[in-house]
Amino acid sequence: MKRVFKNIGELKTATGSVAVCGKAQGELLTLHNAWLLEEDGVIAALGTGKPPKADKTVDCRGKLVTAGLVDCHTHLVFGGWREHELAMKLAGKTYLEILAAGGGILSTVRETRRASEDELYEKTRGLFLEMLVYGTTAVEIKSGYGLDLETEKKQLRVVRRMKEEFGDVAATFLGAHAFPEDMTHEAYVNWLCEEAIPQIAEEGLADFCDAFCDDGVFTAEESERILNAGKRFGLIPKLHADEIREIGGTQAAARVGAVSCDHLSETGEEGIRALRDGGVIAVMLPATSFYLKKPYGDFRGMIDAGVPVAVATDMNPGSSPNLCLPFAMTAGCLYGRLTPSEMLTAATLNGAAAIGMADRIGTLEPGKQADLVVWDTENLDRLIYRYGTNRAVAVFKRGVRMTGKENLWNV
Repeated sequence: MKRVFKNIGELKTATGSVAVCGKAQGELLTLHNAWLLEEDGVIAALGTGKPPKADKTVDCRGKLVTAGLVDCHTHLVFGGWREHELAMKLAGKTYLEILAAGGGILSTVRETRRASEDELYEKTRGLFLEMLVYGTTAVEIKSGYGLDLETEKKQLRVVRRMKEEFGDVAATFLGAHAFPEDMTHEAYVNWLCEEAIPQIAEEGLADFCDAFCDDGVFTAEESERILNAGKRFGLIPKLHADEIREIGGTQAAARVGAVSCDHLSETGEEGIRALRDGGVIAVMLPATSFYLKKPYGDFRGMIDAGVPVAVATDMNPGSSPNLCLPFAMTAGCLYGRLTPSEMLTAATLNGAAAIGMADRIGTLEPGKQADLVVWDTENLDRLIYRYGTNRAVAVFKRGVRMTGKENLWNV
């Protein structure tokens, strides 16, 4: 079946199937009075002027159309919430004080261990459906709230079920998220490398392996050892780094050939050079910086140095309880000094590259999946400018409308 999207006021898209950086990050294909032809879930053609005939028509009514957004860093599977910590934060309590009062990441670990797989699946599914409403059509989901094999597998089975239902869902094993209360640091790193990673890989539960390399968590040496163990079993390395302090995480990411290095709010010139020379995508998380009132990171310096920059929500119950990637895009433009065009590339093509999906999603080009968003705005600049309200009026995945008002969109 063929479906044509006609009367597109402005079609904006990055192009290609690899992450782009430097000047190219801001260079978008822009079509006005455009149309896009989809056939059996794949983009067949696009152009301007009179649209071709098709079995079905979607009148975009002069609105902006972009590729579906790609949220390439989330912690979407977790038990409980942590809203009770907000008052403690406002009262000036430190993270360690919150942890001592029963909060923090270990409280989420307890709730995730307690929840059944079905409970976690229903919650995660609901969260992703909310993401769809905001224009996100593909997502990466990490484990890391188990810190034991049974719960980490349970989280990753939930991710597998999400992948079976929605398709473009990447699974990341983040056993190295924190240290459990009942093991020494050395024993836990040994367990991750020698027991957990081999079993996770053998059962095909993850695509990527990640570690939280930062002050007070995993050292650069420990992180490198964990990621190399993952590589031996076919898991592609990623890394959390430089959220709190630079401790050599970017260099470790480059040495192991990580596809991405994420957070980077404290990364300086030496770390930026390591990312560039290692061909590592920088995944920036401005919603986390906003919520924690922390530095946003040198987005501008990274792009100018030739590092591909992606952006994600970091959705998690502790430091970024936010499902709205367009909010992160606006924050990244304002505080990271990216242009709207650079930011669209960050939230589409480069995000897709950071989770190994840029061959099929992240741009609007013939041969790619027909994942697209019709926005209630006339141009990209206004989408970024009009933060605080959801402008996504119709979201399509492989040509199928996932969300949108029935009376407005004839599909």
